[in-house]
Amino acid sequence: MSDSTDWKPWYAPLAIVFALGLEVVIEALVLLGAYGGHATQAELNNPSPGVTDVSTALGEAGFVAVALMLAWRVGRPRPAQFGMRRPSGLAAAFGLVVCGYLGFLVLAAIWTQIVNSSANEHYLVKDVGATHAGTAGIIASVLVLCVIAPFCEEFLFRGFVFGALRNWRGPILAALLTGVLFGAVHVGSAPAVDLVPLAGLGVILCAIRQVSGSVYPGIVMHMLNNAVALVINAGWSFAAFCAVFAASLLVLGSLLLLAQRGLRAEIV
Repeated sequence: MSDSTDWKPWYAPLAIVFALGLEVVIEALVLLGAYGGHATQAELNNPSPGVTDVSTALGEAGFVAVALMLAWRVGRPRPAQFGMRRPSGLAAAFGLVVCGYLGFLVLAAIWTQIVNSSANEHYLVKDVGATHAGTAGIIASVLVLCVIAPFCEEFLFRGFVFGALRNWRGPILAALLTGVLFGAVHVGSAPAVDLVPLAGLGVILCAIRQVSGSVYPGIVMHMLNNAVALVINAGWSFAAFCAVFAASLLVLGSLLLLAQRGLRAEIV
């Protein structure tokens, strides 16, 4: 099934603007629903982990909604157009994930040495309650950071934005521009010094999408990166990392299988 599209290249920046705008609106509505009109400044600046979980999850879901809305402008979108199909080879896809992540780690290490920084990635790890919440909070943080965010962000950036820009000047420039946009949207959820490595990660994920013909290997690598960041920042063990990563894969895989049956579409 072809992943070719007629999406206009200017849909890409428009999607980012709409997605971020919708994210702000959702956050405001969640805060209003949680605290009403009597929220203190402290609550608005530092909402509870539960509120952050809900607003983050809904904001990420908004990324998917925006991509689908713009895709509908040129016709009914198909899952394959977003890269939601099996990669060309499972062994090759596994190799792409491993090599891509190792490449990202090397890039991040070099950049850290250049800027002489030890900043920790993902302020959001603390905000969603992974470091100080109970069992329910930990489960919620894993779902948000390691399932919802990887899928929704890959759907928007590698599924839609990269596809739209690729129609303009080909995959190389599209990957570079998508990487820049991917790094830029993490302003606020990651230290400024980490934005360059994150942009590099965005480029690598585009390359994986292009080579494999699927968005799934990129989702797995995105999950891996977020699981590593979550475990390191929360101070958990390697066994905890294995459990988080395996559980995230199982949950997302199960959801995709259910979606396939519901949509009766070839998405896995």
